[in-house]
Amino acid sequence: MKAVKELFNVNKRVRLIVGLNEENDWECIKHYKKVEEMPTIGFSPDADFPCIYAEKGLLSVYISKELDENENIKIENIDTKNNAINVVPKYCSISIEIKDKSLLDKINSDILEIAKEKSFEIKTNVKEKSLKIESFGKAAHAAHPELGINAISRLVLVLNKAFKLNNINNDFIKLLSDKINLETDGKSLGINFKDEMGELTLNLARLYIEDNKIIAGANLRVPVTINIDDVENEIKKSLSFDNVKVLFKDRKDSLYIPKEDELVKKLCKIYNDYYGKNEEPLAIGGATYARAFKNCVSFGAMMPNEEDMCHKADEFIKIDYLIDSCKIYAKAIYELAK
Repeated sequence: MKAVKELFNVNKRVRLIVGLNEENDWECIKHYKKVEEMPTIGFSPDADFPCIYAEKGLLSVYISKELDENENIKIENIDTKNNAINVVPKYCSISIEIKDKSLLDKINSDILEIAKEKSFEIKTNVKEKSLKIESFGKAAHAAHPELGINAISRLVLVLNKAFKLNNINNDFIKLLSDKINLETDGKSLGINFKDEMGELTLNLARLYIEDNKIIAGANLRVPVTINIDDVENEIKKSLSFDNVKVLFKDRKDSLYIPKEDELVKKLCKIYNDYYGKNEEPLAIGGATYARAFKNCVSFGAMMPNEEDMCHKADEFIKIDYLIDSCKIYAKAIYELAK
């Protein structure tokens, strides 16, 4: 912006809007929209080049049930290191009290055997009447759950099989294992939707105990042409079990601006001219501040064919690409302001 101001004759107001709550509920942008005027046109540098014309809808669902009462076995604690709902969890542990020593040893042995069969990274620790199970995965953005390894999913799958082998009934663990299809790292609570811009994805991100309830939280990315109300209704049908409560949160409708729109065409051309390429605009599962305003799309800064490091350990951008993106953004500000 400083370079554009110094080097070009721009007679439009250009504003940088900075939000600090994008990973949660967007309270900052909600406040901005109450007290400030809306931009006429704009972009958010929070996705991919050459340009984003569609962003999937977002929906989080929380499933809860009273903890099962069992004299011999009880889930005491669950720890997911406060994993965010929009990140594939890389860690989960569950501690279980098992009063019968022979049953404890058998469940421990079964868990290790199942984990070995499936090549899951799972460790156990036995202390008197307590069994702690730790599952290790790989973090990734919830928009691309297939790029991560879900530590919660794997632990739930293994624990459910171990319980089944020992005739132990835990309705909630069984529900998660059955409905999220953990064998394939989770489609979506027994439902499937897709359109030409992609399929509905699900990230089982939270598992915890609160107020004597066991609660699971999952984040869904909904294809642009699919009505989120339909998704909610299908989830309710799929989870219509006694004593199971379903709560929906964090709903954000999708963003769609046609590829032929002047803003999309202009931003794509700026990128393509800079590199001498002919890349087409993209549809993504991520959510950016672009959808908060009319006539706004996401534009960069990740380059095509680069590894997506978003929400992963050691997130970074190459310096050459950072400099290139600055030049592309300067050109974009100038062209849009004309």
